[in-house]
Amino acid sequence: MQPKNILIINVARFGDTLLITPVIRALKLKWPEANIDVLAHKKTKDILEYINEIGSLRSFSKGKAKWRGWFSRRRYDLALVYGHDKPLLQYARRVADSVVHFSDSSRIASVNEVIVEKPQELMPAQQERALLINVLGIEVTDWRLTYCVNENEAEYARSFLQRHALENKLRVGFQLQSFPAKSYRDWPVESFYALAQLIYAHYPSAHILLLGSQDGAIAAKKLLDRLGESKCTSLAGKTTMRQNAAIMSQLNLYVGVDTGTTHLAGALGIPMVAMYHSFHPGRFLAPQQHAKIAVIEHPIDYRHATRQDTMSDISVEQVWHSVQNILEAR
Repeated sequence: MQPKNILIINVARFGDTLLITPVIRALKLKWPEANIDVLAHKKTKDILEYINEIGSLRSFSKGKAKWRGWFSRRRYDLALVYGHDKPLLQYARRVADSVVHFSDSSRIASVNEVIVEKPQELMPAQQERALLINVLGIEVTDWRLTYCVNENEAEYARSFLQRHALENKLRVGFQLQSFPAKSYRDWPVESFYALAQLIYAHYPSAHILLLGSQDGAIAAKKLLDRLGESKCTSLAGKTTMRQNAAIMSQLNLYVGVDTGTTHLAGALGIPMVAMYHSFHPGRFLAPQQHAKIAVIEHPIDYRHATRQDTMSDISVEQVWHSVQNILEAR
């Protein structure tokens, strides 16, 4: 197979969208002359902007998939479909000569279709995404996630630091929350407060930036009020995703729970401490091949985990120890 046009369909959440970047890079390495187009969710596709390996990046949905592709002039030699949404798979069959996708069933694939069985056991998320190209004989060796800050965004971040007099500060980002449907993955805000006090006591120049979307704005405001605006700034719900990422690229340290922003911190290569719930262990979800990362897992083994396991079981002292190790090694 020597495809000229490749389509990747990945209509997913923020972090899950980033997880396919090692696959994109490996495809381009295997077939340098191939054009790679990506269809992603309208709210998360921006995370893939400016990646050189991507030819065209467009928003897509199950609704659009039902009506598109019947008389399309745009043809693909190969399509990779992530997820189990039938309309997305049917669209791929209409526009591509060969389709590779996951399935929970053992049904027989049609001509020019390759079905990859969904893993029955937990495995690293990035390696799971790579299974769709492993069946094509493509191996991934570079597991780093990719995110690109353009020059205008970099200038925006530098200007932000100047306006807030943060150029000479130790800049630490806190991601307080996951997302509402998985709030059990959140470390208590009181624990973040205690951690902040330890950071301030040992690093008087430290300034904490509270990250996140509008969902986390209330929690961020409460912590900001306690820490004080002279030592803390909240970005939660006040910036676009790409503005937030540009500012994050200027952090000296990131501390966060398991959510898309933590994947983003990994893609940006920020020194980081990442905390994971027992139900979603870090050994399977943390950024890989990262130079400076401390992965802290909930003490309960994932094979016995429930969503009722509380993240308060991860102690402030444990997180502080990891923070110290990273900061002292700067």
